[in-house]
Amino acid sequence: MSGAAPLRLVLASANPDKVAEIAAVLAGALDVELIPRPGNVPDVVEDGATLLDNARLKARALVAATGLPAVADDTGLEVDALGGAPGVYSARYAGEGVTYADNVHKLLIELAARPAGGGERTARFRTVALAAFPDGTDVWAEGAAEGVIAHQPAGDAGFGYDPVFAPRESDGRTFAEMTPDEKHAISHRGRAFRSLGAALAERQR
Repeated sequence: MSGAAPLRLVLASANPDKVAEIAAVLAGALDVELIPRPGNVPDVVEDGATLLDNARLKARALVAATGLPAVADDTGLEVDALGGAPGVYSARYAGEGVTYADNVHKLLIELAARPAGGGERTARFRTVALAAFPDGTDVWAEGAAEGVIAHQPAGDAGFGYDPVFAPRESDGRTFAEMTPDEKHAISHRGRAFRSLGAALAERQR
């Protein structure tokens, strides 16, 4: 990539928490210029059946709106005791337009209603990260983090379900109790975007 211009990618997400994580991880993986999502682009209806479907829908919408390559992701929390829910519906588990706290509250209520037993709080975060290009091609990667759902929220960092997700590879802390660097090193989104960054760097060669 010597002498090559940075890869310009429009961010499909307008969520500042997610954008900060994507920027931090991708910047360490390849030479990239991330362009904020234009304010006049409407929200994309995420009606795909899978995380990959939704990531592709979002990225393609930004390619169509800007004519530039775009990057998107979709993330789901899969809780074993709930049959893999909330999964693809994680961001709107408690309904449309809800807060992070609303979703966490519903999750804890649902788990509290389950019979007690070993392993019932095991879960995983899964992220699909995808870059779409104006020529119709795309590149995508997946990342996952295994863990358990805590009985109550802990920590003030992170976002979404981070206060109740304790990754297996940590010392018992939730993602919300970790520094950004600690989280990125083992998180689903960190793994997905590092893999995507490597694939995009190879594509640029």
